Amino acid sequence: MRRVLAAARTTAFLALLALSAPIQANGVQAQTVTVPALKQFGEPEFKPGFTHFPHANPEAPKGGSITLAAQGSFDSLNPIILRGVTPRTLGLIADSLMVGSGWEMDAAYGSLAESVELPDDKSWAVFHLRKDARWHDGVPVTAGDVVFAWDSIQAHGNPFLKSFLDRVAAVEAVDEHQLKITLKTTGEMKPIIDFATSIAPQPEHWWTANGRDISKTTLEPVLGSGPYRIRTVDPGRSITYERVADWWGRDLPTAQGFYNFDSVKVDYYRDDDVMFEAFKAGAYDFRTEHRAQRWTTGYDFPAAKDGRVNRVEVKSDLPLGAQGFRLNTRRAKFADPRVREALGYLFDFEWIQKNILYGQYLRTTSNFPNSDFGAKGPPTPEELALLEPFRAQLPERVFTTPFEPPKTDGSGNTRNNLREAMRLFREAGWELKNGRMTSARTGEVLSIEFLDGTGALTRVIQPYVEALRKAGIDAVLRVVDTAQFQARTDEFDFDVVVANFNFFTPPGTELRSYFGSAAADIRGSANYAGIKEPAADAMIEKALAAKDLASVQAATRALDRVLLWGFYMVPHWYNPDNWIAYRTTLGFPETTPKYDLGFRNSGFPEAWWVKP
Repeated sequence: MRRVLAAARTTAFLALLALSAPIQANGVQAQTVTVPALKQFGEPEFKPGFTHFPHANPEAPKGGSITLAAQGSFDSLNPIILRGVTPRTLGLIADSLMVGSGWEMDAAYGSLAESVELPDDKSWAVFHLRKDARWHDGVPVTAGDVVFAWDSIQAHGNPFLKSFLDRVAAVEAVDEHQLKITLKTTGEMKPIIDFATSIAPQPEHWWTANGRDISKTTLEPVLGSGPYRIRTVDPGRSITYERVADWWGRDLPTAQGFYNFDSVKVDYYRDDDVMFEAFKAGAYDFRTEHRAQRWTTGYDFPAAKDGRVNRVEVKSDLPLGAQGFRLNTRRAKFADPRVREALGYLFDFEWIQKNILYGQYLRTTSNFPNSDFGAKGPPTPEELALLEPFRAQLPERVFTTPFEPPKTDGSGNTRNNLREAMRLFREAGWELKNGRMTSARTGEVLSIEFLDGTGALTRVIQPYVEALRKAGIDAVLRVVDTAQFQARTDEFDFDVVVANFNFFTPPGTELRSYFGSAAADIRGSANYAGIKEPAADAMIEKALAAKDLASVQAATRALDRVLLWGFYMVPHWYNPDNWIAYRTTLGFPETTPKYDLGFRNSGFPEAWWVKP
């Protein structure tokens, strides 16, 4: 779902590729433009007639198989609904209307849709679908299938997915190959692009046959139209896809050099350590490493020593999401920001960085790390102008002081930080009684449960749990299975969870689901912290309505300051490099896209191949 927005229609580039025509809209003649590519700022980098993206090898050999691994489990193949856990690679069977290039932060190119027609006021858009698009059973993909997907999402959809589409008022099929969307607003291109890049059609003829119900979970292999189909399913254990040799989109320039494996199998592992041992034993072929200890010391097994396994560090300019402990402010004990700030003082990142992370990471100091969208230094005049109407509601530090997490010397001696934490607890009405942090008003002992669905971060969470216990807090780590974790987070039934919010570029409607007040009470939203802050809502809307990159950046930086000084998370760390280990039987292009690793489908190396 790469985020994109349209370029100005008056540029010379669009003049060459656009077909303009006057049409009637509510009785008034309007000028429209039809384009094959969209870009928010400037012109699309890849002009009409381009043959393939630079990070794809159109001569890559087809054939062979690849086995991947994923942690957790899955119990549904229905990509629409909230209920159930689906495989992250399920996008391999689907087509979106448009796709990103990986070389631009804000551009998309026609996939299922060959072009888009837009009026001057951007109040609607018509997507022209390719007439040769087919479902895997040979039935044509129609505009009605997109309408069916839209209607199903509105009725049963995951709230996070719905958040990308909330400014679309109506979706209708003009005919079999023309799909019209009407917006709730005018003058905004973002909702059109969000729709184009986030929605995939659903086969209405398949879902409505043989008693199937799109509102329910299913483990029956779902019919798709993408480069792969589901071949076999071992529920919760593995899913295998096979390449569709006659896939309708195989000759598109956006697909050249991709999807080279005949077979893709994904095995699921409950335990992260077991999953790594399986890689060492040759059970799967490709992994992205996320643990510094392993990357530093763990790749000394025989296959890595004799050249059967290789490692690469790939740099990317892709803006990253912020990982951290998200504090559930729906719970009264976290309602006071002084309590949340105190908890930040008890997290000794420097000791963890030195003893557990092998010095491999950078501390997160923003909700938008590795990007130009996060706050840096004192607020700029543009940021202050956005924040000024909320001065009475915000801490003075938002307007004057760059945010920095508390620091230690890494020795494990945290007396100064502990002293500051205790001061904040006292100000918030908590005090030590018999060695336990107790509410002076209610007598309640402060307890905190860290909920984890994989156990992968136990080595990091447990030292924090111990530090909290030393401060008199009744802290505990609870590791549950994937299904229970999903159910509890959907219902916001937790104290603290670790979450990493991914952003598209530039940040868009996902901001509402992460930080918007409206999402705080919506079951299944990503607003884990329960943030209800009018200033944050206003900054989000400013970012979405911005007409240029500088305005987007000013709004997201101002938003970042509001969130950071609200202490809704205890920030973790991030890695600007990507660590990849792979079997040397695999080949891959020498070129890596600037803003992507080339993994459109959650860890699947789409531009790689098996060496002959």
